[in-house]
Amino acid sequence: MTFVIALPCTDVKDRACIDECPLDCIYEGERMLYIQPDECIDCGGCEPVCPVEAIFSEDDVPQEWQHFTTVNAEFFADLGTPGGSAKLGPIGRDHPIVAALPPQGAVASP
Repeated sequence: MTFVIALPCTDVKDRACIDECPLDCIYEGERMLYIQPDECIDCGGCEPVCPVEAIFSEDDVPQEWQHFTTVNAEFFADLGTPGGSAKLGPIGRDHPIVAALPPQGAVASP
């Protein structure tokens, strides 16, 4: 089991979770943050500090956001296990599903 960052993080990227993570396994994409599932030790420190409640235990991801479990894992397909976000720095891209999302928090046009 691991933790997953879901839709509410998109276009927010508060980074409190990064500061709380003891293993530095939360990485910054262009529009949201991602947890590297092979590096996460399931400590849960990130979940309560998220101001938008975007972080869930893999077993507790709401049904409408279940696909973010795959999104978080697939984001690292070409990166593997980088060994720490501080070492790698921001990654200038997102998973295609996140990249295709409309801006979050935007007001719909009349």
